[in-house]
Amino acid sequence: MDALHSRLLVARFAEMFDFYQAVLPEMLGAKLIKGSPAGPYANWDVEDQAVLILFDRATMAAVAGTADLPAAAAPAQDHTMFVCRVDDVDAGAELCVRHGATLVVAPTDRPDWGRTLRTAHLRDPEGNLIELQSYEG
Repeated sequence: MDALHSRLLVARFAEMFDFYQAVLPEMLGAKLIKGSPAGPYANWDVEDQAVLILFDRATMAAVAGTADLPAAAAPAQDHTMFVCRVDDVDAGAELCVRHGATLVVAPTDRPDWGRTLRTAHLRDPEGNLIELQSYEG
């Protein structure tokens, strides 16, 4: 189970993929599990634990509703996202909202991302993008 992992939202996916594919195996012993320079997703694991995930920024901007915002000036498309695997996305989203988060995208099944994946997207009180996710298997 991946308890916590970093996901970088990137604009130049192929270039970033090539960089991390060049450094992560040597630096951390990470293995490419899924993805290619074509994107929009790639992940590297160490001993079956996710270490880094790249995700195309434009794809995430479309999901979060920020595609019309500029990528380099405030307000801007997100550069990073805090991802948390939770048992219940709906309950997690409700808890976050209760404590000051803003709901961006309500809990949604995402079979195109993963057969049993369910996500919700929120912003913490400072505006950082959060993804809550659950999936089986």
